Amino acid sequence: MKVAVAGVVVALLCGFAVPAYAADDGLTPLVDVVARRLDVADMVAAAKWGTGMPIEDKAREQQILDSVAERSAEMGIDPRTAQRIFRDQMEAGKLVQRGLFARWAVRPGDIPAHRPDLGKDVRPLLDRITGELLADIKDTRDVRRGASCRAELAGAVGRVEAARRPDALHRVALVRAIPSIC
Repeated sequence: MKVAVAGVVVALLCGFAVPAYAADDGLTPLVDVVARRLDVADMVAAAKWGTGMPIEDKAREQQILDSVAERSAEMGIDPRTAQRIFRDQMEAGKLVQRGLFARWAVRPGDIPAHRPDLGKDVRPLLDRITGELLADIKDTRDVRRGASCRAELAGAVGRVEAARRPDALHRVALVRAIPSIC
């Protein structure tokens, strides 16, 4: 697990080890960004573990949702839609954090050796991913409104899982993160 968190940090900071999808791959680029946001939940958990910081922070979540509403309106995206999608992202991220906390409680050897700084290391990544997620939400408006959205979403999840090979926790979290996309 220590290597996994370090690998996530390196991949996200350097911009590599992220599967590339064509713009016409339907919902796949959007689902991939969702999966990358879930990878950052590992860093959030590592930053919070053993500090007494709660997994759930309603005030911070509301700040994010308010910012998403403002940014999405500026981009021509329905703010309520963007907030619903981001609310699912946050719930899925908390699912990952809870799962990792439970794992680390019974397997202390898996606790990451490095504790990322939420303000310096994690939030800039989340901010960048937020921008990408909003852009993909805008780019997929027609697909998300279409009658075949659920089928396309299922295919996109399959493609992202095949490319990323997430563990069971992250697969469950990915499923939790996507209901509001269609």
